Formats: sequence, C-alpha cells, structure tokens
Amino acid sequence: MGIDDKIKNTAQDAGGNIKEGAGKLTGDKSLENEGKLDQAKASAKKAGESVKDAAGDAVDAVKDAVRRD
Repeated sequence: MGIDDKIKNTAQDAGGNIKEGAGKLTGDKSLENEGKLDQAKASAKKAGESVKDAAGDAVDAVKDAVRRD
C-alpha cells in the first residue's frame, strides 16, 4: 500500500481513539463503540498492509535468487 493509505489508516485509528475517549467521558456508549469500531477497521487495514508488504518482499527475494542463478 502507498503512503497515502498508511496515513489514512493512522488517521482513522487516531480518530477512533478520540471518539472512544469522548464516548467514555460523556457516557455515550454509542460513540465509544463507534470509536472502537474505527480502531478495529484501521487495525485490520494495517494487518492487510503488512501481509501485502511481506508478500512483495518474498517475491522480490525469489526474483533476486533467480537472477543470481
């Protein structure tokens, strides 16, 4: 994923954290849960990024090994 996606995911995570905190502070369970959901979505996207990055690294390693042979 590109840097733009990483920035968006980080912003979504931070926004979720703020919503969760605001919900706890005001006693608004709905807002608190919405914040938790935003954070979970951001975490899932970050995990997907990690898998894509690892797959890309593996492909690059195989290409490099083939070139050396």
